[in-house]
Amino acid sequence: MKASDFIADFLEKKGIKSVFELSGGMITHLLDSISLRTNINIVTMHHEQSAAFAADAYGRVTGLPGIALATSGPGATNLLTGIGSCYFDSSPAIFITGQVNRHEQKGNKAIRQLGFQETDIVAMAKPITKACFQIQNAEAIPNVFDEAFKIALEGRPGPVLIDIPMDVQRAQIESKPFIDHQESYSTLLPENEILNLIAEIQKAKKPLILVGRGVKAAQCQFEFDQFVEQTQVPVMSTLLAVDAIEYEHELRVGFIGSYGNRWANIAFGECDLLIVLGSRLDIRQTGADTKFIENRKIYHVDCEAGEINNRVKGCVPFLTDLKIFFKQFAALSSKFEFSKPTEWLQYINDLRTQWPDTKELDPVGINPNVFMCQLSEASEKAFAYLADVGSHQMWAAQSLRLRKDQFFITSGGMGAMGFALPAGIGACIAHENAPVVVIVGDGCMQINIQEMQTIVRNKLPVKMVVMNNRSLGMIRQFQDSYFDSRYQSTYWGYDAPDFEKVAVAYGIEAKTITAPEEIGQAVKWLWDNDNSDMPLLLQVMIDTHTNTYPKIAFGKPLTEMEPFAKPIEMEGT
Repeated sequence: MKASDFIADFLEKKGIKSVFELSGGMITHLLDSISLRTNINIVTMHHEQSAAFAADAYGRVTGLPGIALATSGPGATNLLTGIGSCYFDSSPAIFITGQVNRHEQKGNKAIRQLGFQETDIVAMAKPITKACFQIQNAEAIPNVFDEAFKIALEGRPGPVLIDIPMDVQRAQIESKPFIDHQESYSTLLPENEILNLIAEIQKAKKPLILVGRGVKAAQCQFEFDQFVEQTQVPVMSTLLAVDAIEYEHELRVGFIGSYGNRWANIAFGECDLLIVLGSRLDIRQTGADTKFIENRKIYHVDCEAGEINNRVKGCVPFLTDLKIFFKQFAALSSKFEFSKPTEWLQYINDLRTQWPDTKELDPVGINPNVFMCQLSEASEKAFAYLADVGSHQMWAAQSLRLRKDQFFITSGGMGAMGFALPAGIGACIAHENAPVVVIVGDGCMQINIQEMQTIVRNKLPVKMVVMNNRSLGMIRQFQDSYFDSRYQSTYWGYDAPDFEKVAVAYGIEAKTITAPEEIGQAVKWLWDNDNSDMPLLLQVMIDTHTNTYPKIAFGKPLTEMEPFAKPIEMEGT
């Protein structure tokens, strides 16, 4: 059979229902085969970076690899930011790039290029993928795709790239049966180590769980929920795990980190037992000074050895998959009883009352934290929130009131502006066109604004909320702190259009609000019966000098936050 036909059949039999792409000459065989032979939905984007971000979100929602295709040269290189996003945020994905015919490749010749758009995408992508393949023999295709699918999903999920010359795509190969891999398991933990953890939980007065994206990446939300209910340990969340525990849960503490909820960071600093589940403990979570964290018992569960005792030292390492950990813990702890740390929970709730997220700012006009509260209260129908990168991302993480099973998806490790709009498309399509809310700043919106046309063409119920402060606000705040308010390229020399008018030009109904009293009606409008299944855009005008607080005072412990504490050194991240 034709090689591209095999690939199309393979993807469908693996459960892939949608792929994302921008057409080009070197992937025409693949697109034609997918279109002719399968029921896979081919979603044509308007930039390859957007296709990559959509695949990222598709993988996070479904647990299957998101699939993005691009042609050789600029098509392939445009995928790289999205590939990196998948790599750093543990999103399973397979990126398929077309390549020039084998006889047009320069090989070892001392020239820069032989074939038109010939580009060594494998060499470029290797540092930000779990594996890269360039197929030079068509007969290798079945094994390569089988291996790629396995690699993308096993252990810590991530992206795999497959580069296929055009003449290989059209070659004839022998059809082979598809292999369904059995789930692989890490080595079991020694029972005495888990029993030690059980004893530590029982004697702790101020225990905390720090949950990271690893729980979602390992597809073990249910097991995590059971673990929390059994142990009764309060839960604080990293940026990528804001959705790991619902807002109303009595054991939810809050969002921690550089821009975390002030009460959650204080609790973080005062706990006597820390259980880290699938989190890297990176600088945005802990701050630069990690010594204050290391003065208590820490158990760190992760599937990658290098992430344990990396920045934060002295952790008890539990090197295993989270599913294995939860299964072992449940089996060994069934005969033990755990009590709710009532005094500790009351103390945390008192801190929350003392430092509410909606009172951190006193801005002119709309308070973005108050807006996020009202947006989420009105958005019960939303399947997911997609936040872009910047001030609005932190306001969302601080103040969205997530319900059980609502997703919160953002670009963490890569921190890529332009992520949310195409990722919103991927998340929406992954869940059978369920409505999603995209929260994006004016700067981020302009990076992949062309995907509004993809939303319209596919009739997707994507609710776009543009937090427009007419500046690149997070960097502008950085310039206030360290550059005497010289706003080069953030406010000076920067501009943004009226996004309401842009939306109307794309055929999307839109509104703009400028005052606090307009919020209630505006967020209700997003979900009116006539609007629930429609794309809509709400432009929210925010004063340019509205800061993002609280914010860690860089160089100090995480518990000391601006504006009350001042940084002692310039931020390096």
